[in-house]
Amino acid sequence: MSHPSHFARNLLADQEQKQAALNYLHEAWAEALHDGVDGDCLAQASMFTAFAELVGTYGEEAVAKLTEGLPARIRNGEFSVMLAKQ
Repeated sequence: MSHPSHFARNLLADQEQKQAALNYLHEAWAEALHDGVDGDCLAQASMFTAFAELVGTYGEEAVAKLTEGLPARIRNGEFSVMLAKQ
């Protein structure tokens, strides 16, 4: 019987954490919309919060470098996905 490597277990745990985080965000988003918060306001607040967290964790220069590729990724449709309505 083979056992997953430490790296594989960490990768799975990371993927599970990301999925859990997405689930929490989807629920909070749906609740805020239900309570009458505008979707654009949610998006802007979410982006601010996300960037603030990343800067706090990795620093301004690292986050600036990370975001350099965003215009091309947006234009290539990477973020043009239909979210399932809950």
